[in-house]
Order: sequence, then C-alpha cells, then structure tokens
Amino acid sequence: MRRMIRLAALVAFVACAACAVAVRAAEAPDLKSAAVLILDEETGEVLYNKNAGAVVPIASITKLMTAMVVLDAALPLHEEIQITQDDIAITRGARVKTGLARGMTLTRDELLQLALMASENRAAAALGRTYPGGLDAFVQAMNEKAAMLEMYETRFVEPTGLASANVSSAGDLAKLVVAAKGYPLISEYSTAPSATVRIGKRNATFVNTNGLVRSSSWEIGLSKTGFINEAGRCLVMQARMAARSVIIVLLDSVGKYTRIGDANRIRQWLESGQVVPSMARAVAPSKHSRPKPKQPAAGTRVRVEFKPPASG
Repeated sequence: MRRMIRLAALVAFVACAACAVAVRAAEAPDLKSAAVLILDEETGEVLYNKNAGAVVPIASITKLMTAMVVLDAALPLHEEIQITQDDIAITRGARVKTGLARGMTLTRDELLQLALMASENRAAAALGRTYPGGLDAFVQAMNEKAAMLEMYETRFVEPTGLASANVSSAGDLAKLVVAAKGYPLISEYSTAPSATVRIGKRNATFVNTNGLVRSSSWEIGLSKTGFINEAGRCLVMQARMAARSVIIVLLDSVGKYTRIGDANRIRQWLESGQVVPSMARAVAPSKHSRPKPKQPAAGTRVRVEFKPPASG
C-alpha cells in the first residue's frame, strides 16, 4: 500500500515535470545523455530534468515490463521452456553474443533472470511466446500494464526491446522503475553481478550488462540497461546515494561508456551537497536529442516484423 501511495505521488510529480522543479544550471552536472530524469524516490521531488517528456525508443529497458507481466501472470517459474526457432527469428540480426541456442531448455525462472541481468533477448522472446495466448496476448498485457501505471507516452510491440517501435519517455520510465522495484525478484535478478545456469551438460555463466552492480561503492536496488542504434545507450536505476533513494533515467547516451560516466557524475553531484532545486530555467536540451517518433494509435494492431540491430 505504501508503495502504491508513493507511486501515485510520483505520477503527480512527473506529470508536471516539464514546468516544475529544475536545478540551477550552474549547479547541475554536465550530463551527456539526451534525456535525463532524476527523482527523489521518497518525496517524488524532481532533482534534474532534461527532455524528460521526449518520446523515444527504449531498447532493452523494455524487459522490466516483460518481467512484470510474467510475474503478474503467476506462471510456474520452474516450468521448463525450450528455445525455439520462433525465439531465434524474433531476435535475428541482433549483433550480440548469445548463450542460448535452439533446443536449449531452461526454466522460466532462469529465463527471467537472464533477461533482466544479461539482457538476453532470446530469453525475453521465450517468456513472451509462452505466455497464455501467445505473443499477441503478451504484448497486449504489456500495454495494459503501462496504461494502469499511467505511462501514457509508452507503447510496446514486442518483449525484447529490439524493435524501435517500443517507445517511452524518461518520465514514464521513472514510473516503470518504481513499479518494478516492488517485485523482489526483479530487484534481485537485475542487480546480480553474474549467474551460472545449467544448460544441457554444461554450465554457462552470464554477467550483468551494468558494470556498476559489481562495484562495492554503489548501492543499487534495481538496474536495467538498453541499446539499439535508434535508442542509443540507456540506463535506468534505483540507487541509494548521499542518504537519498533516487530514481535515475538516462536515455540516448552517445558513446559506449557515457551512461556510466553520467551515473558517476550524478553521484558526485548528489554527494557534493549542491543539489538546490529552484524555479530557475530548465536544463537546456541536448544537441543530440532525437526527433519524437510517431506512435501507433491506441488499439492499433502492430505486426512484429523488424530486423533488429545490436542490443544491450
């Protein structure tokens, strides 16, 4: 109940983020991500806002919603699921190494962990495919969950994040992070440094796509990375720093390590004690901001047909 009350408060704060609290430009960190939102989780206070309302592709941040829909359905986590040609087809073209091949069998629990921690696309695809009613029903459940969370600028067309038609805003993703934090398994799996699973006759080790979870200097309660060419590099986290629990959303970071650099700059800024919210001008938009993509109209049936680029 407390989390739902806090989520409701957050919805109210984010709804007016564009005109509400901004940080004095002289005191704000120089972040390179094109869209940024930093919130105090306990109060809902906007600490930093840059292009938080821009609707953009979100890549594998999608997998947080995928995990919530799977857990909401209360499907048996120890049920064994085999990777099929359908899972390979939906992720074909993703230029990343994968440890999951056709015919391999894992439990739903293991697939959930690999999707959240290692951003395994075939794991996410298998989770969607084996949902009651199949992939179409799964995508519908994703969008219904988004509507329930009042993520009105969000649209999903598939469960992996490889489709650039999966779009949202930093403001909506802050709501997603708060909601996902309410699922203990999502918190646990998304912040695990690594995991070893038994696949056939061998053990396979997977590592977290967010290297910050392996640092003892960070206290991270939830994490998810994302990358496709259209989205840039993305990162969402719930973390504790400077005696504050904060929600961090970083979208469209240019450069392989920019999102990690931005996260470190945010922590240094918060720990400096210079966070002084004011009614001063909002943080200037980044020159790297992407144009707002067209979204399918509500209720439109979208066919999942795409050739995905690299992800992560």
